[in-house]
Amino acid sequence: MRARHQACVYLTVVLLLISCAAAAAGNTNSDLLTKPWSAKWIAPPKFSPFEFGVYHFRKTFDLAAKPATFVIHVTGDNRYQLYVNGERVVWGPARGDLNHWRYETVDIARYLKPGKNVLAAVVWNYAQHAPEAQATNQTGFLLQGDTKTEQVVDTNNSWKFLRDESYRPLPVTHGEMRGYFVAGPGEEINGGAYPWGWERIDYDDTSWLAAVAGSAGAPRDASDGPNRWMLVPRNIPLMEEKPERLQSVRQSNGVTVPVTFPSEKNPFQIPAGTKAQLLLDQTYLTTAYPELIVSGGKGAKVSLRYAEALYLPGAQRGGKGNRDQVEGKTFVGYRDTFIADGGAGRLFRPLWWRTYRYVELSVETEGEPLTIEDVRGVYTGYPFERRARFDADSERLTKILDVGWRTARLCAHETYMDCPYYEQLQYVGDTRIQALVSLYMTGDDRLMRNAIAQINDSRTAEGATMSRAPTRQQQYIPPFSLWWVGMVHDYWMYRDDPEFVRQMLPGVRAVLSFFSAHRSEKQLLGQTPWWNFIDWTKQWKGGVPPAGADGTSAPVNLQLLLAYDWAAEMENALGSKALAADCRSAAGELRAAIQNTYWDGTERMLYADTPDKKNFSQQTNALAVVAGLVKGDDARELVARIIPDVSLVQASIYFKHYLHSAVNVAGEGDRYLDLLGEWDAMLARGLTTWAETADPSRSDCHAWGASPNYELFRTVLGIDSAAPGFQRVRIRPFLGKLAKASGAIPHPRGEVAVSLSLVNNKLTAEVNLPEGVAGEFVWRGITRPLAPGKSRIVL
Repeated sequence: MRARHQACVYLTVVLLLISCAAAAAGNTNSDLLTKPWSAKWIAPPKFSPFEFGVYHFRKTFDLAAKPATFVIHVTGDNRYQLYVNGERVVWGPARGDLNHWRYETVDIARYLKPGKNVLAAVVWNYAQHAPEAQATNQTGFLLQGDTKTEQVVDTNNSWKFLRDESYRPLPVTHGEMRGYFVAGPGEEINGGAYPWGWERIDYDDTSWLAAVAGSAGAPRDASDGPNRWMLVPRNIPLMEEKPERLQSVRQSNGVTVPVTFPSEKNPFQIPAGTKAQLLLDQTYLTTAYPELIVSGGKGAKVSLRYAEALYLPGAQRGGKGNRDQVEGKTFVGYRDTFIADGGAGRLFRPLWWRTYRYVELSVETEGEPLTIEDVRGVYTGYPFERRARFDADSERLTKILDVGWRTARLCAHETYMDCPYYEQLQYVGDTRIQALVSLYMTGDDRLMRNAIAQINDSRTAEGATMSRAPTRQQQYIPPFSLWWVGMVHDYWMYRDDPEFVRQMLPGVRAVLSFFSAHRSEKQLLGQTPWWNFIDWTKQWKGGVPPAGADGTSAPVNLQLLLAYDWAAEMENALGSKALAADCRSAAGELRAAIQNTYWDGTERMLYADTPDKKNFSQQTNALAVVAGLVKGDDARELVARIIPDVSLVQASIYFKHYLHSAVNVAGEGDRYLDLLGEWDAMLARGLTTWAETADPSRSDCHAWGASPNYELFRTVLGIDSAAPGFQRVRIRPFLGKLAKASGAIPHPRGEVAVSLSLVNNKLTAEVNLPEGVAGEFVWRGITRPLAPGKSRIVL
């Protein structure tokens, strides 16, 4: 929260900082990666380092001249924001765990000047209210100068400290939110107790106390580090920030507002002794820091509540109806509250971003009128850049791509996350799909690498990974460990980075070792511990498919078969030939056992979920096709049977990714565009991002539903990797009912572009491959070679 409120500066600052941080990282003092730091972790005196608190730290120092460079490394627990001479410069740390505690590196020279300078940080600890994704040790702040020149600003007891007494957490319960909610608390800030201007150079901090200096910062590779924070450099860019205005007032009570508010800044006054309420509409879902600017109105209480959509009367989880409609509905959401101190131009901005389409602004004034100067947002998210192009002269497909892109962006911050509103957790099942979307839409693999590494780091001694990471509470979904192996294989196929994949192979082996220990004499995988989630369906309690008396279940066995095949390929190319042979042998035994146990070749001509052949699902049969249990005409016929069969357990939005993959693998991709009915239905219900499940849905933003942003390129345009590292390209398009389609995706060496036109059953294709990359073009069973550069094919 600051008195200044020039929002237009944020995006410029962020873009500059990303380049500055990258440049600084390249010049890092190498000793800081292996030896203890000279800087000490500092903490507030007299307060428990484990309780809720917001704290300010300041360091004033003099410079004889403006330096050309001034590189620092900075981190905090739970989180921090650093200001240099009043400018917000860097914030973090990027989310991780205590064994991989991130620090940011930035060159702050451009913010410094000759004479007096000040570094000022706000550090907060949400304590028991912290988001589930937030690891923590205890309250702390650490800043290290890169060389002796910069070490004048190292954190130690020369830094000053103030506890901010204006903050109070506003926790919420699952019941209040009508669903599982672990994204952290709201905030109440009493403006009368806030130290306005604390970050500025002219602020008087003479009454502040000296910070308590603790143990030294220590990198992960240091010998005998003195604390639990094992420091590693940040490996992703800073998050993007850009101004974003709310668009309209949908409801008002107790006040009349200017017609241009809130789409434009247009101040208005709320009289003394008044209760007023506004329902503001962004018109689309966003993740942003809301900013409220007020003047006067001492003692007035202003609350902001946030919602993805409003609820129908009496509805519980997911009863929202059309998301565009608000009349007669109930607002359910978490909130922030600001109590005005009577000052002018007071800006309230919560410490963490919020997710909303709708914002309920409630005001209760006391003895003075309150002026609402402005209400706006600052969008934030991972700085993905949309590089893929798709054009099929279809408004429907354009809309599906645009909504999918927004969904993918809102679910990507310092980690991928299942949903930005309720959980903000990086689950493997969600993340595998999100990472593929990122690769196809942006070509930026940094968040994918980060996710693969974080899940790898979550491993148990038995070999399984956690279902999500980072996380405070351990949770295990064994099938997600198998999807993690798939993520590593995906990365291997699409990125030319064999060394990273090689580093992950011990983890792949550990996962397979865990599952091998649970295989029976019949070679099938038996009952595994923990939550064996496969898909959200009405028939499967908790998303767990039925199993036989011995715990065997076809979907999990099929995932294990896929993992053996993926591991065999990677081991053969990058690891151990002997282990590759072992994986192939295990896969062969499992493949035969699955075929003998689950195939119903007498009645249903389908793969059953259970050995007694009484339970059948789209999920199992889709995985059977993807895993290659059936091929050629048999695969095509199987896909043709499972798509219209409503007696089967139906794939959810999430698992439709694998159903659609089966359609592609079987050569039935011409069906794909007719399988997007659930996405059409979400658009008709006014969603601006893809929901977690079909209605009633808790979350309105789950990026596992963004799979069309992958399949429209992989299936319709047909662009896929045909060799590790994307060193060869396969173009195998399925136009369905389209007469033409064109587009491109980023490639590690440039771009793969395709243009297709089908006239009188004759296809004309133009393909442009990067330099040095060859491939093949496949159309209705006919294959043609593709050379690097431009090719034209008529079939």
